[in-house]
Amino acid sequence: MKKNNYQGALQHPVGSTFNAKSTATEVISGIDLSGKIAIVTGGNTGIGLETSRVLAAAGATVIVPARDIEKARKNLEGTPRVEIEAMDLASPGSIDAFAIKFLSSDRPLHLLVNNAGIMWVPLKRDSRGIESQLATNYLGQYQLVARLWPALKKADGARVVNVSSAGHHMAAFSFDDPHFEHTEYQTLVGYGRSKTASNLFTVELDNRAKDFNVRAYSLHPGEIAGTELARYADIEFFKQLGFVDERGNIRPEILANLKTIPQGAATTVWCATSPLLNHIGGVYCEDAEVSKLACGNTGQSNGLETRGVQAYSLNESDARRLWDFSEELTGIAFDVV
Repeated sequence: MKKNNYQGALQHPVGSTFNAKSTATEVISGIDLSGKIAIVTGGNTGIGLETSRVLAAAGATVIVPARDIEKARKNLEGTPRVEIEAMDLASPGSIDAFAIKFLSSDRPLHLLVNNAGIMWVPLKRDSRGIESQLATNYLGQYQLVARLWPALKKADGARVVNVSSAGHHMAAFSFDDPHFEHTEYQTLVGYGRSKTASNLFTVELDNRAKDFNVRAYSLHPGEIAGTELARYADIEFFKQLGFVDERGNIRPEILANLKTIPQGAATTVWCATSPLLNHIGGVYCEDAEVSKLACGNTGQSNGLETRGVQAYSLNESDARRLWDFSEELTGIAFDVV
């Protein structure tokens, strides 16, 4: 068997019995996470909240870093074995403070679910000049994994699950102009670049970390109703894309393909816990299964309904280059040793 997933060498279904309609509770049935420690970013809303609940119900202790502590407490009320901590993925200092506090507990980290993200945002840059979707959706992941590496290694059997998106079909990563300093900003292109970066990071992380019994996975959760991801979007933009009609109602053909939140969390939970993935990593998954490579390879798409994973988001040279580029952008050397 291939040892890594560069160019999508391992992108073949593994015989999961689940599908797009399966829920997070169904895919974790029979799996006991007692004694396991999990961190779920964005774990207090949407599919992140469902992920936190399901992992906790299976016995895991779940740490949920959140920007709004009170909101997180309210949403997670009644969920057992949950710890809520302050963290803002858009703030490098906040990520470091969270990681330092967790490492001080001297606990292993068995599951790191990088679920939090933003979409549909206007052009913004953080204090470093980095475009906000790239900073939050990808570089926040990179920094958190790098800082928590000692705890992941200590688990001797950890998984890192990066919630990506079919949105990666909308754009390959741009090393020449990652922050839209020389080209016109398009919010979906920025989103696509950030998700392609997450896929590239996943394949490279898995290749470097597997010798320490740490595996990595990226995934598309599906198009999901009822999350906060579209909170920044302009309804006129949705009209232009054909997602809603002139009165702002979701078109029936779009609505028919939307997943519920329990269905949307299923692939995340499957990647975090499925025994079918015990000896494979670096793969991109959807519908609780390892996806196939996409047929097309354009790096541009006007729609969100796409299947499979683009080979450019698993490219070996780009994955290695992105790792070095991430170290440069963040100032964080991530030596997997």
